[in-house]
Amino acid sequence: MEDARKDTPVSPLERSSHRAFIHRNALYVWGGYRMVGGEDVILPSDEIWLCDLDSGTWDKLQATGDVPSNLTMCSSAHVDGTLYIFGGWLEPDGYTNQMFSIDLSQEPCSWRKVNDTKGTTPSPRNKHSCWAHKNRLIFFGGYGCKTMGDVRNSWSSFIVDEMSWSTIGDTLFRCWGWNSEVVVFDIPSATWSKPETQGSAPSARGCHASALLGNKGYLSGGVETTELDLFCLDLETWTWTEFIMPPSFAPLGRSMHTMTSVSDHTLFVFGGLGVDGSTLKDAWKFDTRTNEWTEVKHRHKDKARVCHTACLGQDSDVVVFGGSSNLCVIMDTVVVLRAPSQHHCSDIVIFQTQPYSLSRLCEDFIGEHQQLFGHLLDSLPSKLRSRVDKRQAFFSTTKPVLKA
Repeated sequence: MEDARKDTPVSPLERSSHRAFIHRNALYVWGGYRMVGGEDVILPSDEIWLCDLDSGTWDKLQATGDVPSNLTMCSSAHVDGTLYIFGGWLEPDGYTNQMFSIDLSQEPCSWRKVNDTKGTTPSPRNKHSCWAHKNRLIFFGGYGCKTMGDVRNSWSSFIVDEMSWSTIGDTLFRCWGWNSEVVVFDIPSATWSKPETQGSAPSARGCHASALLGNKGYLSGGVETTELDLFCLDLETWTWTEFIMPPSFAPLGRSMHTMTSVSDHTLFVFGGLGVDGSTLKDAWKFDTRTNEWTEVKHRHKDKARVCHTACLGQDSDVVVFGGSSNLCVIMDTVVVLRAPSQHHCSDIVIFQTQPYSLSRLCEDFIGEHQQLFGHLLDSLPSKLRSRVDKRQAFFSTTKPVLKA
């Protein structure tokens, strides 16, 4: 692996709308954008950052191959050591329906454009979501473009943006809008398909959050609703279910938030852009057995986030990285604009969602207060001493974040 890395700074640049996952207690981060001189700048696609969550130290992989150029707002999934990305905004071409993959177990790692697929490739889109289930990538929603023929064939799952279309002469040729399509990519056979769904399907949307629990995919938000809505898709029967909650018992409606499965029956929602235009810092749990929301009291009240990532770490920790702490929105009578004054982040925020084991509590305490033990640490077994030293490095690196 050393041959694939260059000399790097201590940590990655701040970013939003990136992709992330955790593998073997290492956080992998790819892509996104930041703001330079008041303008959005897409970050290099040939860089993949990883953070050892035991020690808090960062490293960087330099990728080669079919590197996606200037791509953002795509969906992603991590399957058996391989990262897949689909769709997004590809400069200078606009919306794309290309798929790329990168096997992170290979040295050096190399991007591959996924060609020679079977079936009908979905229309170009961004702001969509993805579930990875049984060697399948299952995509939902997003904003993108369709030809008029595609619109006629998907009229029930596509809402045309009335202000966005293109023409050839006097003929309407292509439309842009939001969709509620479910599209499946089977990885072993490289085949696209569109299952026939039933039940109470969600409306067309993008910028929503999704998570997987067993054989069911959950999604929430991304639409202008007073309270956060929640839907479930059975990935075996392709049946949608909408959760109906009593008024005032659900979180504020939002978009650009995250939802993470933290147990066999619990979803964890954090942050996002509220329907009131504010960048949110609240956290919630949803119990799929009782259909109840519970607000989570936490110590990160100064860590409002939007366009961040959240991944499930060890001991059911939710590991949040990056995003913007203050997404400014300008309301106009005609349009909603994003003001160029975002505060992008590059820190890690960790939410504890379950009680820790005694061994984890001891390692954390000793690592955070190593100065109290002095030479006593020399008597620890080598493997335990190594873990304690990593925790000491972690707390020295991230202490301002964890003690917020």
